[in-house]
Amino acid sequence: MRQIRAVFDDRTITVYQAYSAAIAGPALRAGRFVPPFKRDRMTWIKPSYLWMMYRSGWATKDGQERVLAVSITRAGFEWALANAALSHYERGVHADNADWQRQLRAAPTRVQWDPERDLRLRQLPYRSLQLGVGGPAVARYVDEWITGIADSTATASRIRGHLDAGDETGAAALLPVERPYPLPPALAERLGTAR
Repeated sequence: MRQIRAVFDDRTITVYQAYSAAIAGPALRAGRFVPPFKRDRMTWIKPSYLWMMYRSGWATKDGQERVLAVSITRAGFEWALANAALSHYERGVHADNADWQRQLRAAPTRVQWDPERDLRLRQLPYRSLQLGVGGPAVARYVDEWITGIADSTATASRIRGHLDAGDETGAAALLPVERPYPLPPALAERLGTAR
């Protein structure tokens, strides 16, 4: 099963990214990504907080010591999904491998489905979204979609501290409350979340 779970309201959705202090500090001060953030590289955003914790090792991996909660417009997020290619070939979605590769080269964004994680970062039986934003979509992300950036590093450290102390209840109480994201039906079908 594939599912997008996120913190969202009527206008925005929160996604997470982890960076070094050299990139995160200027971004937090500016309220958007500025140099040394590189616009010419694909940047991956994750609506799932626990998937971000898995990827960044609770903000301890090299170059991922700062976890940012990035608020973006739902319109931008859905544009990115609608214009994305799947990061892997899927029988029944693509005519053949060559068709998938053509879509991948042409698309400004990528959708990748990875096993969701629980509080102890163990795999769950459903998949969570990673969204790669590249090419011309990076400028849209940075200049149009972002409505705010907050530092979530201290929260990650507090949650990890509760877990290290064996206090899963205390850790869980600090997690962002994520809900299934309501995709338009055609988009849900295209991304395989409707099946």
